[in-house]
Amino acid sequence: MKLNLINVASKASMVKKVAGVALTATIAMGLVAAPMTASAGDEHYVLISHAPDSDSWWNTVKTAVKDAERDFKVKVDYRNPSTGDLADMARLVQQAAATNPDGIVVSIADFDVLKPAIASAVKKGIPVITINSGSHEQSEALGADFHVGQPEYDAGFGAGKLAKKDGIKNFLCVNHYFTNAASVERCQGFAAGLGVELGGDSQMIDSGQDPTDIAKRVQAYLRKNPNTEAILTLGPASADPTIRLLDKMRLSGKIYFGTFDLSADIATAIEAGTIKWAIDQQPYLQGYLPIMALTLKSRYGIGIPDHVNTGPGFVTKANLAIVKEEAGVHR
Repeated sequence: MKLNLINVASKASMVKKVAGVALTATIAMGLVAAPMTASAGDEHYVLISHAPDSDSWWNTVKTAVKDAERDFKVKVDYRNPSTGDLADMARLVQQAAATNPDGIVVSIADFDVLKPAIASAVKKGIPVITINSGSHEQSEALGADFHVGQPEYDAGFGAGKLAKKDGIKNFLCVNHYFTNAASVERCQGFAAGLGVELGGDSQMIDSGQDPTDIAKRVQAYLRKNPNTEAILTLGPASADPTIRLLDKMRLSGKIYFGTFDLSADIATAIEAGTIKWAIDQQPYLQGYLPIMALTLKSRYGIGIPDHVNTGPGFVTKANLAIVKEEAGVHR
């Protein structure tokens, strides 16, 4: 059984809906909302992401972690490689395992790079939950309890089908995290949904993460390829500077624009008609659910039965109102 968590609305109702709606009866009604009957065990967890310090998308995950700390009376350390270097990330996993925490939550940014460190933690008996990047199969291969995230290829494929329905035949994928296999899967899925081949640098550029560089590279591509019909960005890091560039080039609303993830700028662009849709993977759940699950396992021996899909969900102008206020905070 796969648990599909789509369209959880706002912070005010987030915790209750995680138990009552998102998790469904399979994970037992009220596990979050009901008071704990056992005393808190002062559990200590470590969440390690692949995000560089400049990636604001992870702020929603950090919000969720803080909420989970408060709700379950636990300690959670958030760690990340400051520049996004995956070798540094692997070292962070090793360092965390050496402290013998009660659980580790980690994104699978690169299976091969992270496998030795994660496998070592599992071998020590430390519960591990994987989130965000990576797949269910990779999570199982690493020996993790389960994976919380969005199937990236499937999300891209669904977006490609939407674009194809709207008549799009070619596109530019602005990949701001080229070394992350999941980001390439997003572009590949989108191409497959359109029914075209992903033609390397002819349709996907390694934009880097500097906003100025992203704008320059997208502008150069559009000038070289003036018949480009659509742009796909993979998150706020690439979407936000692209929004500003299209406005500068007077192409806002004239070129088909879709993106992964949400931010305040993305929400505003959807409202203005610059962006057609944003793929919401609900990062709040990726931060909150693993801490909840580790705590339930520690205190009551309760285990989540299977992987949890937090997306994809599509945010458009039609349903923007319910998420705009929380974009970049809890959505």
